[in-house]
Amino acid sequence: MFLSVFLRRLYIWLASLALLVLAGLWLVPREDISVHAKRSPAFDLAEFFDGNSVAYGIFEDRFGNLRRQFRVEIQASQSGDRLTLDERFLYDDGEQDRRIWQIDKQMIDGQAHYSGQAADITGKAVGKIAGNAMRWSYDISLILSGIELEVRFDDFIYQMTPDIAINRAYVSKWGMDIGSVTLVFLKEGLAAEKLPLDLKNW
Repeated sequence: MFLSVFLRRLYIWLASLALLVLAGLWLVPREDISVHAKRSPAFDLAEFFDGNSVAYGIFEDRFGNLRRQFRVEIQASQSGDRLTLDERFLYDDGEQDRRIWQIDKQMIDGQAHYSGQAADITGKAVGKIAGNAMRWSYDISLILSGIELEVRFDDFIYQMTPDIAINRAYVSKWGMDIGSVTLVFLKEGLAAEKLPLDLKNW
């Protein structure tokens, strides 16, 4: 009897240890964007998205398998420190979507901080900029494999040239990465060659 109790407790302890080890493997710390403070061109969210822009993106699962492709047309407007981004999506399976961001800017100790809201966002998105990089984090409800899930997005946007920015987003649930999104943004000048996007046919 005592042996069976001991073995049962040992099994529970080993299982808990295995879960902690796996969690340690999954919970990879995100980059501190302050390391990019001296990189250029300096990213200005409102300036980059001023007017119309486009983006092309992919979603990969945590094993690196391509799951979806999409394109986005973005119309921006600004009133004071509030930036509105009207995003219209078309996915390769024909699904269409729209998200309207209301983003407010605040300067704290000389660094640009942002908070934002949209209809499918839980609570507020928060972000900050350092050099050519921006981190933008939020919780959102998505349909994945036919199931609605609330997931966490950690977006890292890097401005490469005055007209191009790359966004790498890590998608997680319960602290574990389940996929990633890669986006290439083309600012108004380059975007003009692509506009208007066909948002009805892939």
